[in-house]
Order: sequence, then structure tokens, then C-alpha cells
Amino acid sequence: MKRTCAALSVMLLLIGCAGGGGGPRPVTDEVSNKSPAASAGGGRYALAGDAYPEDPPDVDAVPDAVPRREARSRGGNASPYEVWGKRYEVMADASGYSRRGKASWYGEKFHGYATSNGEIYDMYKMSAAHRSLPLPSFVRVTSLESDRSAIVRVNDRGPFHSDREIDLSYAAAARLGILEQGTGRVRVEAIDVERWTADNDDASRSRGGSSPREEMVTPDDGSSARDQPVAGSGVFLQVAALGSADSARQLKSRLEGEIDRPVRVASATGLYRVQVGPLDHAGQVDPLREQLRRAGFAQAFVVNDAD
Repeated sequence: MKRTCAALSVMLLLIGCAGGGGGPRPVTDEVSNKSPAASAGGGRYALAGDAYPEDPPDVDAVPDAVPRREARSRGGNASPYEVWGKRYEVMADASGYSRRGKASWYGEKFHGYATSNGEIYDMYKMSAAHRSLPLPSFVRVTSLESDRSAIVRVNDRGPFHSDREIDLSYAAAARLGILEQGTGRVRVEAIDVERWTADNDDASRSRGGSSPREEMVTPDDGSSARDQPVAGSGVFLQVAALGSADSARQLKSRLEGEIDRPVRVASATGLYRVQVGPLDHAGQVDPLREQLRRAGFAQAFVVNDAD
């Protein structure tokens, strides 16, 4: 797909996935859901409607977004802003946000284009668009029909339909089971990142381990850290922390087919942590990280487990 013309770039960054609502086939009236200026352009707006990807990868094992402390994005947080003559306010803080409504999803038409905060939309990651939550924010979205849930990172604006609460990525919509019907009733709950981080740190310490982000240190005796035995009863590289046991088991199976180390699922505080190991010495960390990077998991980090 061609890129949108420069004259439309500012508008596109603002409206992001203004229409939303993927479905089993292109939605022929989707142009009516876009800004008039945007729909006149080329690139993604040359498509009459959003659609499924032609040859999508298996997204069952896509991990939840991991809540973390992030500064507000420089783009996408102007308040108030206006779309189609209607003004919207961006919340100063997402704390305590909880609302029920209709979720839609957006896919091929927007894949690879800039989101409202200037990032690139990847429909195969757990992300979402919202009209008023700060960018970025982390929310748990739960289907009121299937009770499935996903943690997504909100990095885009939309949907600008009055009857919709949130626009989900293709992967998130697949998790919740709303791809076929295009929309579904959901509950959206903001995640307190500070509390989330503290809870996960406390869970690790209660098992006798270190903080999830704590790395191995160089020994004081002058010997190579790579040759040192790993302290404790087990050190692992954590690949993901998921809210779904099924997704965690699927990711475990996938990793077992791609790397040469054991993989386990450890559960605590409602999360299912997919971890590789245990490791015998620190010298195994970097080679294993490289294997995981080649498998598409570049953010694995060391955890020390006492189980």
C-alpha cells in the first residue's frame, strides 16, 4: 500500500482509526466513517473499507501487553481535539477508568500506518484505540459474552462512532472472539501501572526470587560472570506474562519447537508467566536471549525462582 500524501499526514495522526470495525469482508460503506479530508486521499484511504488480512499468522500465542511506566506520548494527547465537528477531551489520568460498551476492531487498512501518537500500527500486537484515555495507557478488555480478556496498550485515537467504546487490534479481537461479528460487548478497565509493577515485584520476592528486572552481577573474585553457577534453585528467562492459561500453553508449545531449552508456565496473581529454563550458569543467558530474539521475543528478562 502506498503512503498517504503529506497534506493529509497531520489529519491521519489525529484521527488514527476513526472508523474501526473490521469484519469478515471489506465494509463498503466504511468511507462514511472517515474524515472527509482523509477519505479523499490515497494510500489506505483508497480502500473502500477495512478487511481481514489475506494471509494472517496464527495470533493465538500473541502475549498480552505488559503494563509499564511510560511518559505520555508527545503526539495524540492534545486536549481538546475535534473530529467531524465534535470536540473530545483527553483524560489527565486513566486511574479508576471502568466502562462497558461495544468494541470494534481494525486491521489491514491501517496496518503499517502511523497511530495517533506517531507509532506504527501493528495489527498482530495487543493494542487499541480510545477517544479519551491518555496515550499510552494499559487496559484490560473483557468480553461480556465469552468472558475472555486481553491486556492491551492504548496508543491510538478512535473509534469515533458514538456507540463504540474501544477499537481493538486484530490480535486482541481474535483473543476476545469478536473477529467474525466485527463488534462485541466488553468491559474496559484501566490498569494502575504502579500497583501492577509493585504486585509483580512482590510476587517474585515471595517466591524467594529477585525483582523481575534484576540481572545477574559480576562476581567480586575476578572470575568471569559467564562461568558462575546461577544462585538459587532456578533462574529463568521470562518471555511473557499472560492473562489466559490457554494462550500461555500455546506459547509454551511454540517455544518448545523453536529453542533447545525447557519451557514452563508459572502462575501467580492471576497471570501465567511463560519462562525458559532453569539455567545452570550465567553464560547461558546471552545465547538463550539470542535464540528468543530470533524467535520473535526480544524482551525476555531474567527472573530468579525459588520453586
